[in-house]
Amino acid sequence: MAKESVKLISNNKKAYHDYFIEDTYEAGISLVGTEVKSLRMGKCNIKEAFIKEKNGELLVYGMNISPYEKGNIFNRDPLRIRKLLLHKNEIRKISQQISQQGFTVIPLKVYFKGSLVKIEVGVCKGKKLYDKREDIAKKDQRREAEREFKIKNI
Repeated sequence: MAKESVKLISNNKKAYHDYFIEDTYEAGISLVGTEVKSLRMGKCNIKEAFIKEKNGELLVYGMNISPYEKGNIFNRDPLRIRKLLLHKNEIRKISQQISQQGFTVIPLKVYFKGSLVKIEVGVCKGKKLYDKREDIAKKDQRREAEREFKIKNI
């Protein structure tokens, strides 16, 4: 069986900075035709998006898919609420995790897997300010070490 190609559409770098990602899930997402065409052109923003559980379903709020230029009357609201497609046991597991204090669900990536649009969601716990500073310090140390290593090899 051939390996399916994965084409990244949108990435939420801010989530990795602001949250500890405890668990990740791959989910489908229910879209209309013009939204898929817009995604093929790379017009998606998930920086402000978040996910809530409602009536046993997971819904994405604040995910901005720009209207397709040639879509005219078929275009939908760019910020409309979209349903995630997951198995019931995965939804149950996620809702148990977010019922704990301090956990939230955030979209991390939107990508094409073959011809299907997939979204990677992460169950996350918020970072405190000192955690963010610690991460920045580690990143700076790593960058310095790489720079020194590069100078020694030249």
